[in-house]
Amino acid sequence: MFCCRRGVTWRPARRFFTRALLAGTVPAEVTTDRAPAYPRVLGELVPSALHTVGQYANNPIEADHGRLKARLRPMCGLKRHRSARTLAAGQAFVQNLCRDHYDIPTDVPGRHRLRIAFDDLAITI
Repeated sequence: MFCCRRGVTWRPARRFFTRALLAGTVPAEVTTDRAPAYPRVLGELVPSALHTVGQYANNPIEADHGRLKARLRPMCGLKRHRSARTLAAGQAFVQNLCRDHYDIPTDVPGRHRLRIAFDDLAITI
C-alpha cells in the first residue's frame, strides 16, 4: 500500500509511482489524498489497484510506524541499513504478535503473550 501527500503534479507523481513499482510488487490498494494528479497516474500505471481517497484514509498507515519512530528517537537514528532492516523487522514481528497474527501462544492472556512467545522462540532457536 502506498501513501502520498497533497500538492503533487502528474509528472512527479508518475516518477514516484514508477520508482515505487520497480522497487516492489504491484499493490492491490493505493491510499492518497485528493490531489488531481493521482487518479490519472494510477489509472495509467496500476489500473487494477483500488484507489482509496478520503479524509483520514491514511491514518492507519501513518499510525502504524509511530512506535518504530518512538524507538528510534532516543537512539538518534541508525548508522547502517542493516540495523534499520533488523529493527524494522523486529518491530513488525512484535506488532504482528501482539495483534494475534501468529498462533504461537494461543492459551495465555494478552498481557503475557509477548513474554511467552519470546520464551518459546528462544527455546526453539
